[in-house]
Amino acid sequence: MPAASSRSVCVLGLGLIGGSLLRRLAGTRATFGYNRSTATVDAAAADGYDVSSDLMQTLARAREEDAVIVLATPATALGVMIDAVAEHAPACLVTDVVSVKEEVARIVAARHPDARYVGGHPMAGTAHSGWDATDPDLFTDAMWMVTTHDDTDADDWLTVARIAREAGSYVVPAANDAHDRAAAAISHNPHLTAAVTAAVGAGESRLPLRLAAGSFRDGTRVAGTAPDLQRAMLEANSVALLNTLSETIDRLVSARDRLRDHGDVAAIVEAGHRARMAYEEVASGEVEPIVGVTVGHPGWAQELRRQAHQARVWVG
Repeated sequence: MPAASSRSVCVLGLGLIGGSLLRRLAGTRATFGYNRSTATVDAAAADGYDVSSDLMQTLARAREEDAVIVLATPATALGVMIDAVAEHAPACLVTDVVSVKEEVARIVAARHPDARYVGGHPMAGTAHSGWDATDPDLFTDAMWMVTTHDDTDADDWLTVARIAREAGSYVVPAANDAHDRAAAAISHNPHLTAAVTAAVGAGESRLPLRLAAGSFRDGTRVAGTAPDLQRAMLEANSVALLNTLSETIDRLVSARDRLRDHGDVAAIVEAGHRARMAYEEVASGEVEPIVGVTVGHPGWAQELRRQAHQARVWVG
């Protein structure tokens, strides 16, 4: 784990992800935050954290301290936040923890074209939200995508990657579009299938809910996330999600037709089983680090991405 940095971090948004990051980093470096809700700010302050409900004041401090600004609001609120950063702390390095990357990059480019921006997305969370749900250990051993393009500034990339490492995560270098396609497949599409499973299972009688056990519980967990938060996440990644949703529908239709015409569902069950076994192999195996790359040397970004596609991670 890299040594703690003396550079401040300013977290804008103190919900589950932003609040958990504030709590984690407060033990390693100067960290302060903002939230629009005074109730959230009061709760965080009561727990001993340096927070404010005054956005302009918070950004003025970020400018004075040359803090790294972390955008941790829903995608629907990003425009206003980026406008404020552009006006009050334009030279600060900006990153984010939003679950889509192409849309965030577009918003930043349109509203703060001179921004020093390196995107990020920690693959961590629960079905709960708000300050009361925050957990400084939320990111421990999680995967944290950090935007890695050929024109990404090496020093800025390292700064963001080291924040992820200080939070306890492994860094997964990726291009924005590749991230969004992957997130649609392994995060956003499961939200939709969980919603469908929950709705079908509930039905018109409460009998199925009384009988429901592990399959229903595990398969519908993310459907318990606040609907507004789900919509903000899913709709922001609509293009990639449409593609994975179309594939899902095609596979289900094929399974339905096979079951109707031949009485079996072997193909879809076997394909799913193979995929689950592949996931368990990656998830339970030893984490393999990216090797032979010095960030900033010629071709560093391309090589980081190449090795990330082999399931390797950057550990510094």
